[in-house]
Amino acid sequence: MTREYPPNVYGGAGVHVEYLSRELAKKMEVEVHCWGDQTLDAGNLHVRGAEPWDALSDGTQEKFNTALAAFSLNLVQMKALAAIDVVHTHTWYVSMAGFLAKKLFKIPFVLTTHSLEPLRAWKSEQLGSGYAMSSWMERTAILDADAVIAVSNGTKADILRVYPELQPDKVHVIYNGIDLAEYNKASDTAALTKYGVDPAQPYVLFVGRITRQKGVTHLVEAIRYLPANTQVVLCAGAPDTPEIAAEMRQKVAEAQASHPHVVWIEKMVTKPEAIQMYSHARVFCCPSVYEPFGIINLEAMACHAPVVASATGGILEVVVDGQTGYLVPFESDPTTGFPSNPKQFARDLAAKISDLFADPEKCKRFGEAGRRRVEEKFAWAAIADQTIELYRELLSSRNIQGDR
Repeated sequence: MTREYPPNVYGGAGVHVEYLSRELAKKMEVEVHCWGDQTLDAGNLHVRGAEPWDALSDGTQEKFNTALAAFSLNLVQMKALAAIDVVHTHTWYVSMAGFLAKKLFKIPFVLTTHSLEPLRAWKSEQLGSGYAMSSWMERTAILDADAVIAVSNGTKADILRVYPELQPDKVHVIYNGIDLAEYNKASDTAALTKYGVDPAQPYVLFVGRITRQKGVTHLVEAIRYLPANTQVVLCAGAPDTPEIAAEMRQKVAEAQASHPHVVWIEKMVTKPEAIQMYSHARVFCCPSVYEPFGIINLEAMACHAPVVASATGGILEVVVDGQTGYLVPFESDPTTGFPSNPKQFARDLAAKISDLFADPEKCKRFGEAGRRRVEEKFAWAAIADQTIELYRELLSSRNIQGDR
């Protein structure tokens, strides 16, 4: 169960489900139920999309519509779940589908958490009063799940801190992964030329959504502390709200006034284009303020890009400071989750980026080490095997107890 599935992927959870389902389907029958009008049958993999209701028939665009739409689709998708063996949900958007499937059909319920609503206070800007509903849906499901998958040890600690009622032995750490054949260093530069990036000049790269969580505005603030001739490439689209879109536009315009080589690609580029961007970047920057894992860093490292990233969440388990890149100190405000000292955070980002820009040999060394680390730790095949083993444990326990 997922909100995102290709071609409707805009974040890390969608990437995770795309590749995990593909690997699982090599060994078992897999149904993916997602948002959107789509149907796919490819061997053991079956994709079924559906559309949520139009929450307000009068046409008003209340922010809470998203939460209502999610709940409506969870109800609609129930009719397809009676005959399955295990239901596995990804993100709060579909968590109630797993909860209801367990209650109605006595199906083992696995929940992967890619983030936690109580740790994303800025979601109230996106969801309005619907943030209370998304938080309720997540809490209800996570406390009732038979198994909760955390995508990092840091996320597991967060889960147990936010939901102390949850039994620790229900939480299992299974990392995100990467397709090592697909994500590899590319020689082609056609995508760079297409979007106005100068392949002959080194550049720092950001790839991601325009959202508070991904911290892109903090990287834009850091540009003022970089040398004026630094090329900065922002592959940043899909803004959460009109407000953050307007803020981003203003900050980029201010940065371009003093740094003329700032290229903003205002869309989510295709996967092959992103791979080219990663492959030729002098530095990849991940300035996230909250990141349970940070699959984007795996993608960059697989393409031999050294990474400068916030020292927070699951990033600490992906990027090795001083070996595959640099971790920038990050202290969050306990209320907002934003940097407690945003100006210092911007300066620190710029300092680490500048360090790598000045040392191409170090960049090459870090990039090669990053690729080795990805190959050794984050292959999808191993992650799928761990997931299947968890399914089997739950089914075995259910059979022993006679629950189904």
